[in-house]
Amino acid sequence: LEFRRVLFRSLAPDNPNAFNALGYSLADRGERLDEARTLIGKALEMRPGDPFISDSLGWLEFRSSHMTDATRILREAYGSRPDPEIGAHLGEVLWSQGLKDEARKVWAESVKLDAENETLVETLKRLKIKP
Repeated sequence: LEFRRVLFRSLAPDNPNAFNALGYSLADRGERLDEARTLIGKALEMRPGDPFISDSLGWLEFRSSHMTDATRILREAYGSRPDPEIGAHLGEVLWSQGLKDEARKVWAESVKLDAENETLVETLKRLKIKP
């Protein structure tokens, strides 16, 4: 684990996409959430306001059961960049809170943007939602 961190930082010390990708991957699997928070935070320091990095932070908050923060962050990210992957995440957070009409609206918009987006398709299938 320590070797991986040293290697990662030596190969991508100034690459916010690399920090974000690793942080998101950990958060998505629900693993090492503190490390994911550090990595995503570093990415946001390098690229503040990036909606894709904010999406990762929102997803991390969801995986950490911080629903209010997750909803706020994902709404902002989707509002600044309507993207099907961000929409998939926002929709799932809304759905999990019982905001089903709003979730369906976000998913419908996301399907119009890219009906084949892998994250969106997987989310809708897993939650048994017809687009």
